[in-house]
Amino acid sequence: MLVIQNLEILKYHTSSKPVKEHMGDSLVRMRTRQPLEPEANPIVCDSFAVRISERLGLRIYSDARPNSLKIANLQKGLVFIYDGVERLAEGTGFGFPVVMTASETYFSGTASLQRFRSGDTFVVRKVFTMDRLARNAVRNVRLENRKVRMLFNVLSSIYQKHRQFRYLTLMLKNIPLRMGVRTDFVKASPVGIVTVTFRISRERVLVKADFRLLEDVVTSIFMLNEQGPEFFNKYEDSNGTVLFGGQIGAWDSVNAEWACVTNAGNGAGFQVRNESGSILRRGRETQRNTLDWVGLDYEIDPKRKSFEYEIKILGA
Repeated sequence: MLVIQNLEILKYHTSSKPVKEHMGDSLVRMRTRQPLEPEANPIVCDSFAVRISERLGLRIYSDARPNSLKIANLQKGLVFIYDGVERLAEGTGFGFPVVMTASETYFSGTASLQRFRSGDTFVVRKVFTMDRLARNAVRNVRLENRKVRMLFNVLSSIYQKHRQFRYLTLMLKNIPLRMGVRTDFVKASPVGIVTVTFRISRERVLVKADFRLLEDVVTSIFMLNEQGPEFFNKYEDSNGTVLFGGQIGAWDSVNAEWACVTNAGNGAGFQVRNESGSILRRGRETQRNTLDWVGLDYEIDPKRKSFEYEIKILGA
C-alpha cells in the first residue's frame, strides 16, 4: 500500500504470497446487466464475493483480511480473484481511501460492510473509519522523535521526485528495517468517515466514494486501486505505452485517457480512466519484506464531496 507519511510515497507494502482461497458457495454468479434501482433491505455481512467468469471473481471483507504483513491491521477494498486465488499480495484492493491533513496521514482500521441487490447488479457498501496513523518503532518502542520522522519524509520526497535516485533511496530506507525498525499503524481519533459503494455488473465495477463525513482539516484525498505485482506484471495505456515489471515505475503520473494493469500471460487485469478533478498515477514496487504492490491510484481534489470512477475487469 502507498506509503503516505506526510505523503511518503513509498508504499506500506511488504512481500506477501497470494492467499489461496477457493471461491466456494459464497460466490455469486453474475447475470445480465440491468438498470440500477434504489437499494433496499441492506444486509450486514462479514464478507461478500462475486463470480465474474469461470476463472475471475471479486471479494471484499468487513475486516482487515487478507492480513498482509505491515498492513495486516488495515482495511482492504475489493480483492481480485483468479483461479480461486486472491491476487492481492500486499496491495490495498480496489477503492481504498487514504486522507491527509497538514501533519498526518490517516488510514482505515475499522469498517462495516453491507450488501444490496439492485436488479441484477450487486451493490456492496463499505464504510471506512479513518482512524489509523503510521508510526515507526524499534521492537515495542515507537519513534516519535520529529527529526527521525523528518529523515524518513525527506527520503520519501527524494524518492517521489527524482526517478534516478529511487533505487538508492530504497536501499537507504531499508537500513532501518535491517536494524529492527518497523512501521506500525496505531489507532487514533478518527478524522472522519469515507463511504465507498461498489456497483458490480458483469465485468464493470462502478466505485463511488462519499467524503461528506470527513473533517474540514483534510488537505488531500487518495483512492487506491492496488493488487499483487507478481501476477499483474504488465502496464498499458491509450497512448501506446507498454511496460513490464520494474519498468512500470514507482508512482508516476498517467496522462493517457485510460490505463490498465494485466497479467502478461493470460490478459486478466483491470482498467481505469483518467477522471476530471483528479490525478491518476501508476506504480509498482517489490522489495523483500517491505514492498509488494502494483496499482492505479487517484489523487483527488479535497474540495470534492464525492468521487466516482469505473474499473473494468479484463480477461473475463
